[in-house]
Parts: sequence; structure tokens; C-alpha cells
Amino acid sequence: MDRNPFRYLSPFDEDGRLQAVIDTPKGSRAKYKLESGDGLLRLSKLLPRGCVFPFNFGFIPGAQGEDGDALDILVLGDEPLWPGCVLSVRAIGAVRALQTETDGTRVRNDRLIGVVENDFNPAEFHDISQLHPSILEQIEGFFIHYNQAQGRRFEPDERVGAEAALSLVRSAVGPA
Repeated sequence: MDRNPFRYLSPFDEDGRLQAVIDTPKGSRAKYKLESGDGLLRLSKLLPRGCVFPFNFGFIPGAQGEDGDALDILVLGDEPLWPGCVLSVRAIGAVRALQTETDGTRVRNDRLIGVVENDFNPAEFHDISQLHPSILEQIEGFFIHYNQAQGRRFEPDERVGAEAALSLVRSAVGPA
């Protein structure tokens, strides 16, 4: 029996923003993963000392990527968010990437980028083009090194804006 508490959660909220589930907080060396069978967040791995997630990391429920997992999203912001937290996010873009697994299989493993948006925290950014290039370099560099430590290769090949990011989500949701 699938006890995943997020299985009925839509990828979009009633206002059309993405719904993100945070599994790993900003600044954490501990990577968590939601286990679909029991619905628990479990420690997946510890990153090497000195390596931490640069932003809150999570997934879009109901949107499956080519790698078989839910689509990944980085949520920009200053505060680390609690694992399991569900929040509405404005998609501002994505880093499209190919990932080579340890067995040599290559899959697309894109990283959506979003910002928290609510009445008390209006979104400062509306498109990836508004971010300082060093932020995007930090994101790409993190995932290159993160995957390298696991024997995989992460190759960013394109940065796309908000509309293209939403299109990635829509195609990952599939037919209704």
C-alpha cells in the first residue's frame, strides 16, 4: 500500500503556481528522499564535508522526470525550509541537463528553479534571466560535484526561462 502523503497533491495550486515539497533544506549535508511505499522521508546520503545544498531542494508532486523520479526543484531563498514542507512556488526557469548514471545510461535530469511567493513574500524574480550569473554557476557547479561524488556525470546543457520551465512540468504530468 502506497502511504505517500503527497500522492494526491496536484503539481499546481489553485492560482496556477507550482506546488513544491521540500525534502532537503538549504545548507544541509544530509540528503533526504521520500520513500513512496511507506511515505516517510529517509536519510538518503550525507554529502562530503564542506558540501551543502545551496538552496532548498525538493520535488514537484505528480510530475515525473525522465529519470523516473519526481521533477526536482531548487527553491531560492534565505531561509532553510523544513523537510516535508509544501509551498507554492513561482517557476522562474530551469537548468536542463543530461546525467550519465554509473552504468553509462544517459537520462535527462533537469533542475527547476523557483521562488517562494505569498502575501508576505512577493517574488523578487520572475525569470531566470534576472538572476546574477554567479547564482546559476553555483547551482550548476553544485550538481556537477554532487553527482561526481556518486560516480555519475551531470552535464548542464541549457538554461531556460519561466515559460519553458512550466512546459517541462506540464509534459511531465502527462495526460489527465
